Amino acid sequence: MTSPAPALRTGSAAGRGTLLAAILASGMVFLDSTVVNVALPRLGAELDATVAGLQWTVNGYLLMLAAFVLLGGALGDRFGRRRVFLLGVVWFAVASVLCGLAQDTGWLVAARFLQGAGGALLTPGSLSVLQAGFHPDDRGRAIGTWSGLSGVSTALGPLLGGWLIDTLSWRWIFFVNLPLAVGVVLAALRWVPESRDEEASRTGEGRRFDVAGALLGALALGGITYALIDAPARGLDSPAVLVTAVLGVAAVVVFVLVERRRGGTAMLPTGLFSSRLFSVLNVFTVVVYAALGGFTFFLAVYLQNVVGWSALLTGLATVPMTVLLLVGSPRAGALSARIGPRLPLTVGPVIAAAGLLLLRRVGPGASYWVDVLPGVTLFGAGLTLVVAPLTTSVLGAVSDRFAGVASGFNNAASRAGGLLAVAALPLLVGLSGTGYEQKGALADAYRGALAWCAGLLLAGAVLAAVLIHRPPKQSGGPA
Repeated sequence: MTSPAPALRTGSAAGRGTLLAAILASGMVFLDSTVVNVALPRLGAELDATVAGLQWTVNGYLLMLAAFVLLGGALGDRFGRRRVFLLGVVWFAVASVLCGLAQDTGWLVAARFLQGAGGALLTPGSLSVLQAGFHPDDRGRAIGTWSGLSGVSTALGPLLGGWLIDTLSWRWIFFVNLPLAVGVVLAALRWVPESRDEEASRTGEGRRFDVAGALLGALALGGITYALIDAPARGLDSPAVLVTAVLGVAAVVVFVLVERRRGGTAMLPTGLFSSRLFSVLNVFTVVVYAALGGFTFFLAVYLQNVVGWSALLTGLATVPMTVLLLVGSPRAGALSARIGPRLPLTVGPVIAAAGLLLLRRVGPGASYWVDVLPGVTLFGAGLTLVVAPLTTSVLGAVSDRFAGVASGFNNAASRAGGLLAVAALPLLVGLSGTGYEQKGALADAYRGALAWCAGLLLAGAVLAAVLIHRPPKQSGGPA
Protein backbone atom coordinates (compact mmCIF):
# COMPACT_ATOMS: atom_id res chain seq x y z
CA MET A 1 0.00 0.00 0.00
CA THR A 2 1.35 3.44 -0.88
CA SER A 3 0.35 7.06 -0.51
CA PRO A 4 -2.65 8.42 -2.45
CA ALA A 5 -2.09 9.05 -6.16
CA PRO A 6 -0.09 12.23 -6.78
CA ALA A 7 -2.12 15.16 -7.99
CA LEU A 8 0.19 18.17 -8.39
CA ARG A 9 0.25 19.74 -11.86
CA THR A 10 3.04 21.92 -13.19
CA GLY A 11 0.61 24.69 -14.12
CA SER A 12 -0.89 24.99 -10.65
CA ALA A 13 0.28 27.26 -7.84
CA ALA A 14 1.01 24.23 -5.66
CA GLY A 15 3.01 22.60 -8.44
CA ARG A 16 5.07 25.73 -9.04
CA GLY A 17 5.61 26.19 -5.30
CA THR A 18 6.77 22.59 -4.86
CA LEU A 19 9.18 23.01 -7.77
CA LEU A 20 10.49 26.23 -6.24
CA ALA A 21 11.17 24.51 -2.91
CA ALA A 22 12.95 21.57 -4.54
CA ILE A 23 15.07 23.75 -6.84
CA LEU A 24 16.16 26.19 -4.13
CA ALA A 25 17.02 23.33 -1.79
CA SER A 26 19.10 21.36 -4.27
CA GLY A 27 20.68 24.65 -5.36
CA MET A 28 22.05 25.14 -1.83
CA VAL A 29 23.67 21.72 -1.86
CA PHE A 30 25.12 22.15 -5.36
CA LEU A 31 26.37 25.64 -4.46
CA ASP A 32 28.27 24.39 -1.44
CA SER A 33 29.71 21.51 -3.46
CA THR A 34 31.28 23.84 -6.03
CA VAL A 35 32.01 27.16 -4.38
CA VAL A 36 34.05 26.01 -1.38
CA ASN A 37 37.03 25.14 -3.58
CA VAL A 38 37.14 28.78 -4.73
CA ALA A 39 37.23 29.94 -1.09
CA LEU A 40 40.01 27.59 0.07
CA PRO A 41 42.95 30.03 -0.31
CA ARG A 42 41.14 32.83 1.58
CA LEU A 43 39.80 30.73 4.43
CA GLY A 44 43.12 28.90 4.64
CA ALA A 45 45.00 32.17 5.08
CA GLU A 46 42.51 33.63 7.56
CA LEU A 47 42.24 30.47 9.69
CA ASP A 48 45.93 29.57 9.31
CA ALA A 49 44.96 26.18 7.88
CA THR A 50 47.30 23.45 6.71
CA VAL A 51 46.76 21.39 3.56
CA ALA A 52 45.10 18.76 5.76
CA GLY A 53 42.68 21.41 7.05
CA LEU A 54 41.73 22.34 3.50
CA GLN A 55 41.31 18.67 2.60
CA TRP A 56 38.95 18.08 5.52
CA THR A 57 36.99 21.24 4.69
CA VAL A 58 36.09 19.60 1.39
CA ASN A 59 36.03 15.97 2.50
CA GLY A 60 34.02 16.32 5.70
CA TYR A 61 31.08 17.44 3.58
CA LEU A 62 31.61 14.79 0.89
CA LEU A 63 32.05 12.02 3.44
CA MET A 64 28.69 12.59 5.09
CA LEU A 65 26.91 12.94 1.76
CA ALA A 66 28.44 9.76 0.35
CA ALA A 67 27.84 7.70 3.48
CA PHE A 68 24.32 8.78 4.41
CA VAL A 69 22.49 9.86 1.24
CA LEU A 70 20.84 6.44 0.81
CA LEU A 71 19.78 6.42 4.46
CA GLY A 72 18.37 9.93 4.03
CA GLY A 73 16.17 8.72 1.19
CA ALA A 74 14.98 5.77 3.26
CA LEU A 75 14.10 8.01 6.21
CA GLY A 76 11.93 10.10 3.92
CA ASP A 77 10.14 7.04 2.57
CA ARG A 78 9.48 5.81 6.12
CA PHE A 79 8.67 8.94 8.12
CA GLY A 80 7.44 11.37 5.47
CA ARG A 81 9.31 12.86 2.54
CA ARG A 82 8.33 16.47 3.24
CA ARG A 83 9.11 16.11 6.94
CA VAL A 84 12.61 14.72 6.38
CA PHE A 85 13.19 17.19 3.53
CA LEU A 86 12.36 20.11 5.84
CA LEU A 87 14.52 18.66 8.60
CA GLY A 88 17.40 18.49 6.13
CA VAL A 89 16.86 22.09 4.99
CA VAL A 90 16.85 23.47 8.55
CA TRP A 91 19.80 21.29 9.55
CA PHE A 92 21.75 22.43 6.49
CA ALA A 93 21.00 26.10 7.18
CA VAL A 94 22.08 25.92 10.83
CA ALA A 95 25.27 24.10 9.87
CA SER A 96 25.94 26.71 7.16
CA VAL A 97 25.75 29.50 9.74
CA LEU A 98 28.17 27.56 11.95
CA CYS A 99 30.53 27.25 8.98
CA GLY A 100 30.38 31.00 8.38
CA LEU A 101 31.08 31.76 12.06
CA ALA A 102 34.09 29.40 12.27
CA GLN A 103 37.07 30.81 14.17
CA ASP A 104 39.52 27.99 13.46
CA THR A 105 39.93 25.01 11.17
CA GLY A 106 38.59 22.48 13.67
CA TRP A 107 35.37 24.45 14.06
CA LEU A 108 34.95 24.78 10.29
CA VAL A 109 35.59 21.08 9.60
CA ALA A 110 33.13 20.00 12.31
CA ALA A 111 30.49 22.34 10.86
CA ARG A 112 31.16 20.94 7.38
CA PHE A 113 30.51 17.44 8.70
CA LEU A 114 27.18 18.66 10.09
CA GLN A 115 26.40 20.42 6.81
CA GLY A 116 27.04 17.21 4.87
CA ALA A 117 24.68 15.31 7.17
CA GLY A 118 21.95 17.87 6.49
CA GLY A 119 22.66 17.55 2.78
CA ALA A 120 22.23 13.78 3.02
CA LEU A 121 18.68 14.33 4.33
CA LEU A 122 17.95 17.14 1.89
CA THR A 123 19.40 15.82 -1.39
CA PRO A 124 17.19 12.75 -1.92
CA GLY A 125 14.19 14.66 -0.59
CA SER A 126 14.43 17.44 -3.19
CA LEU A 127 13.79 14.87 -5.92
CA SER A 128 11.52 12.44 -4.08
CA VAL A 129 8.93 15.14 -3.27
CA LEU A 130 8.60 15.71 -7.03
CA GLN A 131 8.50 12.01 -7.84
CA ALA A 132 5.85 11.34 -5.20
CA GLY A 133 3.85 14.57 -5.45
CA PHE A 134 3.29 15.23 -9.17
CA HIS A 135 0.72 13.67 -11.42
CA PRO A 136 2.34 11.02 -13.68
CA ASP A 137 1.57 13.10 -16.76
CA ASP A 138 3.54 16.06 -15.36
CA ARG A 139 6.25 14.24 -13.44
CA GLY A 140 8.76 14.12 -16.28
CA ARG A 141 8.34 17.82 -16.99
CA ALA A 142 8.73 18.68 -13.31
CA ILE A 143 11.89 16.62 -12.89
CA GLY A 144 13.32 18.05 -16.12
CA THR A 145 12.69 21.59 -14.87
CA TRP A 146 14.27 20.73 -11.52
CA SER A 147 17.32 19.24 -13.23
CA GLY A 148 17.80 22.17 -15.61
CA LEU A 149 17.41 24.96 -13.07
CA SER A 150 19.47 23.12 -10.46
CA GLY A 151 22.18 22.87 -13.09
CA VAL A 152 21.99 26.62 -13.65
CA SER A 153 22.62 27.14 -9.93
CA THR A 154 25.68 24.92 -10.24
CA ALA A 155 26.98 27.06 -13.11
CA LEU A 156 26.32 30.32 -11.27
CA GLY A 157 27.69 29.06 -7.95
CA PRO A 158 31.41 29.73 -8.55
CA LEU A 159 30.63 33.19 -9.96
CA LEU A 160 28.40 34.12 -7.04
CA GLY A 161 30.88 32.66 -4.60
CA GLY A 162 33.82 34.44 -6.18
CA TRP A 163 31.97 37.76 -6.04
CA LEU A 164 31.00 37.22 -2.38
CA ILE A 165 34.58 36.28 -1.46
CA ASP A 166 36.10 39.31 -3.20
CA THR A 167 33.43 41.78 -2.10
CA LEU A 168 32.58 40.63 1.42
CA SER A 169 34.29 37.52 2.84
CA TRP A 170 34.54 33.78 2.31
CA ARG A 171 32.09 33.48 5.22
CA TRP A 172 29.25 34.75 3.02
CA ILE A 173 29.35 31.66 0.79
CA PHE A 174 27.82 29.94 3.82
CA PHE A 175 25.64 32.77 5.15
CA VAL A 176 23.88 33.07 1.77
CA ASN A 177 22.24 29.71 2.46
CA LEU A 178 20.15 31.18 5.28
CA PRO A 179 17.72 33.28 3.16
CA LEU A 180 17.55 30.44 0.62
CA ALA A 181 16.59 28.01 3.38
CA VAL A 182 13.90 30.36 4.69
CA GLY A 183 12.39 30.50 1.20
CA VAL A 184 12.46 26.70 0.94
CA VAL A 185 10.78 26.20 4.31
CA LEU A 186 8.01 28.71 3.57
CA ALA A 187 7.35 27.23 0.12
CA ALA A 188 7.41 23.65 1.41
CA LEU A 189 5.04 24.34 4.32
CA ARG A 190 2.59 26.04 1.98
CA TRP A 191 2.67 23.85 -1.11
CA VAL A 192 4.60 20.56 -0.79
CA PRO A 193 2.29 17.61 -0.01
CA GLU A 194 3.38 14.98 2.49
CA SER A 195 3.94 11.44 1.24
CA ARG A 196 5.55 8.25 2.47
CA ASP A 197 5.81 4.55 1.75
CA GLU A 198 2.82 3.49 3.84
CA GLU A 199 3.76 -0.19 3.80
CA ALA A 200 7.23 0.54 5.21
CA SER A 201 5.72 2.86 7.82
CA ARG A 202 3.14 0.26 8.85
CA THR A 203 5.48 -2.72 9.12
CA GLY A 204 8.56 -0.86 10.30
CA GLU A 205 10.56 -2.51 7.55
CA GLY A 206 12.13 -0.91 4.52
CA ARG A 207 14.58 -2.37 2.08
CA ARG A 208 16.98 0.54 2.38
CA PHE A 209 16.47 1.55 6.01
CA ASP A 210 19.83 0.27 7.17
CA VAL A 211 21.57 2.29 9.88
CA ALA A 212 24.30 -0.30 10.41
CA GLY A 213 25.18 -0.25 6.73
CA ALA A 214 25.33 3.55 6.66
CA LEU A 215 27.54 3.72 9.76
CA LEU A 216 29.89 1.05 8.42
CA GLY A 217 30.10 2.90 5.11
CA ALA A 218 30.98 6.12 6.92
CA LEU A 219 33.59 4.32 9.05
CA ALA A 220 35.14 2.74 5.94
CA LEU A 221 35.39 6.02 4.02
CA GLY A 222 36.38 7.98 7.12
CA GLY A 223 39.14 5.59 8.18
CA ILE A 224 40.75 5.43 4.74
CA THR A 225 40.38 9.18 4.23
CA TYR A 226 41.89 10.01 7.63
CA ALA A 227 44.88 7.76 6.96
CA LEU A 228 45.54 9.36 3.58
CA ILE A 229 45.23 12.93 4.87
CA ASP A 230 47.27 12.31 8.03
CA ALA A 231 50.08 10.37 6.33
CA PRO A 232 52.08 13.40 5.04
CA ALA A 233 52.38 14.86 8.54
CA ARG A 234 52.85 11.65 10.57
CA GLY A 235 54.43 9.32 8.02
CA LEU A 236 53.06 6.19 6.39
CA ASP A 237 54.49 4.03 9.20
CA SER A 238 52.80 6.04 11.95
CA PRO A 239 50.69 3.84 14.30
CA ALA A 240 47.75 6.27 14.02
CA VAL A 241 47.86 6.14 10.21
CA LEU A 242 48.18 2.35 10.13
CA VAL A 243 45.41 1.78 12.68
CA THR A 244 42.90 4.06 10.91
CA ALA A 245 43.75 2.53 7.54
CA VAL A 246 43.21 -0.98 8.90
CA LEU A 247 39.95 0.08 10.55
CA GLY A 248 38.76 1.56 7.25
CA VAL A 249 39.58 -1.57 5.27
CA ALA A 250 38.05 -3.80 7.96
CA ALA A 251 34.88 -1.71 7.85
CA VAL A 252 34.66 -2.31 4.10
CA VAL A 253 34.80 -6.08 4.68
CA VAL A 254 32.24 -5.99 7.50
CA PHE A 255 29.98 -3.73 5.42
CA VAL A 256 29.90 -6.32 2.62
CA LEU A 257 29.17 -9.16 5.07
CA VAL A 258 26.40 -7.21 6.83
CA GLU A 259 24.73 -6.14 3.60
CA ARG A 260 24.83 -9.70 2.26
CA ARG A 261 23.29 -11.03 5.47
CA ARG A 262 20.50 -8.43 5.54
CA GLY A 263 19.34 -9.49 2.09
CA GLY A 264 16.22 -7.62 1.02
CA THR A 265 16.41 -5.09 3.87
CA ALA A 266 19.96 -4.01 3.05
CA MET A 267 20.78 -0.43 2.14
CA LEU A 268 22.77 -1.88 -0.75
CA PRO A 269 21.45 -5.28 -1.94
CA THR A 270 24.60 -7.19 -2.87
CA GLY A 271 22.67 -8.99 -5.62
CA LEU A 272 23.09 -5.85 -7.70
CA PHE A 273 26.72 -6.77 -8.20
CA SER A 274 25.76 -10.01 -9.93
CA SER A 275 25.55 -7.66 -12.90
CA ARG A 276 29.13 -7.29 -14.10
CA LEU A 277 28.11 -4.17 -16.00
CA PHE A 278 26.77 -2.49 -12.85
CA SER A 279 29.99 -3.31 -10.99
CA VAL A 280 32.24 -2.04 -13.79
CA LEU A 281 30.23 1.15 -14.24
CA ASN A 282 30.60 2.02 -10.57
CA VAL A 283 34.36 1.42 -10.65
CA PHE A 284 34.42 3.67 -13.71
CA THR A 285 32.42 6.27 -11.76
CA VAL A 286 34.90 6.30 -8.87
CA VAL A 287 37.84 6.69 -11.26
CA VAL A 288 36.36 9.51 -13.36
CA TYR A 289 34.93 11.48 -10.45
CA ALA A 290 38.21 11.10 -8.57
CA ALA A 291 39.86 12.90 -11.49
CA LEU A 292 37.17 15.60 -11.39
CA GLY A 293 37.44 16.09 -7.62
CA GLY A 294 41.23 16.24 -7.62
CA PHE A 295 41.33 18.65 -10.56
CA THR A 296 38.84 21.14 -9.12
CA PHE A 297 40.53 21.06 -5.69
CA PHE A 298 43.97 21.91 -7.07
CA LEU A 299 42.86 24.31 -9.82
CA ALA A 300 41.06 26.73 -7.50
CA VAL A 301 44.00 27.03 -5.11
CA TYR A 302 46.60 27.19 -7.90
CA LEU A 303 44.87 29.94 -9.90
CA GLN A 304 44.74 32.19 -6.84
CA ASN A 305 48.01 31.41 -5.06
CA VAL A 306 50.30 30.95 -8.07
CA VAL A 307 48.67 32.60 -11.10
CA GLY A 308 47.44 35.50 -8.93
CA TRP A 309 43.79 35.59 -9.99
CA SER A 310 40.93 36.91 -7.88
CA ALA A 311 38.30 34.58 -6.44
CA LEU A 312 35.77 35.88 -8.99
CA LEU A 313 37.98 35.12 -11.98
CA THR A 314 38.81 31.71 -10.50
CA GLY A 315 35.09 31.01 -10.22
CA LEU A 316 34.64 32.05 -13.84
CA ALA A 317 37.32 29.60 -14.99
CA THR A 318 35.15 26.47 -14.63
CA VAL A 319 31.86 27.96 -15.86
CA PRO A 320 32.40 26.76 -19.48
CA MET A 321 32.68 23.22 -18.16
CA THR A 322 29.30 23.45 -16.42
CA VAL A 323 27.64 25.14 -19.41
CA LEU A 324 28.86 22.35 -21.70
CA LEU A 325 27.41 19.78 -19.32
CA LEU A 326 24.04 21.55 -19.22
CA VAL A 327 23.79 21.98 -22.98
CA GLY A 328 25.46 18.80 -24.15
CA SER A 329 24.31 16.14 -21.69
CA PRO A 330 20.88 15.56 -23.32
CA ARG A 331 22.58 15.12 -26.70
CA ALA A 332 25.17 12.78 -25.22
CA GLY A 333 22.40 10.74 -23.62
CA ALA A 334 20.57 10.49 -26.94
CA LEU A 335 23.80 9.43 -28.69
CA SER A 336 24.42 6.73 -26.09
CA ALA A 337 20.88 5.43 -26.55
CA ARG A 338 21.55 5.01 -30.28
CA ILE A 339 25.05 3.54 -30.29
CA GLY A 340 25.51 2.22 -26.76
CA PRO A 341 27.64 3.62 -23.92
CA ARG A 342 31.02 2.10 -24.79
CA LEU A 343 32.17 4.70 -27.32
CA PRO A 344 31.12 7.82 -25.33
CA LEU A 345 32.56 6.40 -22.11
CA THR A 346 35.81 5.60 -23.89
CA VAL A 347 36.26 8.79 -25.91
CA GLY A 348 35.00 11.19 -23.22
CA PRO A 349 37.74 10.48 -20.65
CA VAL A 350 40.43 10.70 -23.34
CA ILE A 351 39.24 14.19 -24.36
CA ALA A 352 39.01 15.25 -20.71
CA ALA A 353 42.56 13.96 -20.07
CA ALA A 354 43.83 16.02 -23.02
CA GLY A 355 42.26 19.09 -21.39
CA LEU A 356 44.10 18.43 -18.12
CA LEU A 357 47.41 18.02 -19.91
CA LEU A 358 46.85 21.41 -21.54
CA LEU A 359 46.08 22.97 -18.16
CA ARG A 360 49.36 21.70 -16.70
CA ARG A 361 51.11 24.43 -18.75
CA VAL A 362 49.26 27.29 -17.03
CA GLY A 363 51.68 29.51 -15.09
CA PRO A 364 52.01 32.95 -13.48
CA GLY A 365 50.54 35.72 -15.61
CA ALA A 366 48.46 33.25 -17.62
CA SER A 367 45.71 34.52 -19.91
CA TYR A 368 42.24 33.13 -19.31
CA TRP A 369 41.35 33.06 -23.01
CA VAL A 370 44.61 31.62 -24.31
CA ASP A 371 45.90 29.43 -21.48
CA VAL A 372 42.93 28.32 -19.36
CA LEU A 373 39.81 28.31 -21.53
CA PRO A 374 41.01 25.71 -24.12
CA GLY A 375 41.91 23.16 -21.44
CA VAL A 376 38.74 23.71 -19.41
CA THR A 377 36.64 23.46 -22.58
CA LEU A 378 38.25 20.16 -23.57
CA PHE A 379 37.79 18.80 -20.05
CA GLY A 380 34.14 19.88 -20.04
CA ALA A 381 33.52 18.39 -23.48
CA GLY A 382 34.95 15.08 -22.33
CA LEU A 383 32.82 15.05 -19.17
CA THR A 384 29.75 15.86 -21.28
CA LEU A 385 30.25 12.61 -23.18
CA VAL A 386 30.43 10.74 -19.87
CA VAL A 387 27.80 11.98 -17.41
CA ALA A 388 24.46 11.23 -19.09
CA PRO A 389 25.53 7.92 -20.73
CA LEU A 390 26.95 6.77 -17.39
CA THR A 391 23.73 7.49 -15.49
CA THR A 392 21.58 5.84 -18.14
CA SER A 393 23.83 2.77 -18.27
CA VAL A 394 23.83 2.34 -14.48
CA LEU A 395 20.02 2.35 -14.41
CA GLY A 396 19.85 0.04 -17.42
CA ALA A 397 22.16 -2.50 -15.78
CA VAL A 398 19.71 -3.46 -13.02
CA SER A 399 16.03 -4.28 -12.60
CA ASP A 400 13.62 -1.34 -12.67
CA ARG A 401 12.66 -2.05 -9.05
CA PHE A 402 16.26 -1.33 -8.03
CA ALA A 403 16.49 1.93 -9.99
CA GLY A 404 16.41 4.11 -6.88
CA VAL A 405 19.08 2.28 -4.91
CA ALA A 406 21.26 1.86 -8.02
CA SER A 407 21.10 5.58 -8.75
CA GLY A 408 21.77 6.41 -5.10
CA PHE A 409 24.77 4.10 -4.91
CA ASN A 410 26.21 5.53 -8.10
CA ASN A 411 25.77 9.03 -6.66
CA ALA A 412 27.60 7.90 -3.52
CA ALA A 413 30.34 6.32 -5.66
CA SER A 414 30.91 9.62 -7.46
CA ARG A 415 31.24 11.50 -4.17
CA ALA A 416 33.52 8.81 -2.76
CA GLY A 417 35.77 9.13 -5.80
CA GLY A 418 36.15 12.87 -5.24
CA LEU A 419 36.67 12.38 -1.52
CA LEU A 420 39.45 9.81 -1.98
CA ALA A 421 41.18 11.92 -4.63
CA VAL A 422 41.27 15.01 -2.43
CA ALA A 423 42.62 12.84 0.39
CA ALA A 424 45.26 10.98 -1.65
CA LEU A 425 46.61 13.46 -4.20
CA PRO A 426 48.44 15.81 -1.81
CA LEU A 427 50.21 12.74 -0.39
CA LEU A 428 51.11 11.50 -3.87
CA VAL A 429 52.51 14.86 -5.02
CA GLY A 430 54.24 15.78 -1.75
CA LEU A 431 52.10 18.73 -0.67
CA SER A 432 51.64 19.17 3.08
CA GLY A 433 51.62 21.73 5.87
CA THR A 434 51.38 25.24 4.45
CA GLY A 435 52.91 24.23 1.11
CA TYR A 436 49.86 25.55 -0.73
CA GLU A 437 51.01 29.09 0.23
CA GLN A 438 54.44 28.57 -1.38
CA LYS A 439 54.33 29.16 -5.12
CA GLY A 440 57.09 26.77 -6.07
CA ALA A 441 55.81 23.86 -4.00
CA LEU A 442 52.23 24.40 -5.12
CA ALA A 443 53.20 24.67 -8.80
CA ASP A 444 55.05 21.34 -8.68
CA ALA A 445 52.17 19.70 -6.80
CA TYR A 446 49.59 21.10 -9.24
CA ARG A 447 51.37 19.72 -12.29
CA GLY A 448 51.83 16.36 -10.60
CA ALA A 449 48.19 16.21 -9.47
CA LEU A 450 46.87 16.96 -12.96
CA ALA A 451 49.12 14.24 -14.38
CA TRP A 452 47.62 11.77 -11.89
CA CYS A 453 44.10 12.93 -12.78
CA ALA A 454 44.80 12.53 -16.49
CA GLY A 455 46.10 9.03 -15.77
CA LEU A 456 42.89 8.17 -13.91
CA LEU A 457 40.82 9.35 -16.88
CA LEU A 458 42.86 7.27 -19.31
CA ALA A 459 42.48 4.24 -17.02
CA GLY A 460 38.71 4.84 -17.11
CA ALA A 461 38.82 4.95 -20.91
CA VAL A 462 40.59 1.58 -21.03
CA LEU A 463 38.07 0.13 -18.57
CA ALA A 464 35.19 1.32 -20.74
CA ALA A 465 36.71 0.08 -23.99
CA VAL A 466 37.34 -3.41 -22.61
CA LEU A 467 34.49 -4.12 -20.19
CA ILE A 468 31.49 -1.84 -20.86
CA HIS A 469 28.75 -2.87 -23.27
CA ARG A 470 25.21 -1.80 -24.07
CA PRO A 471 22.76 -2.58 -21.21
CA PRO A 472 20.11 -5.16 -22.14
CA LYS A 473 16.88 -3.69 -23.50
CA GLN A 474 14.66 -4.98 -20.77
CA SER A 475 13.82 -4.22 -17.18
CA GLY A 476 14.90 -7.55 -15.81
CA GLY A 477 18.51 -7.21 -14.82
CA PRO A 478 19.81 -8.77 -11.68
CA ALA A 479 17.44 -9.43 -8.87
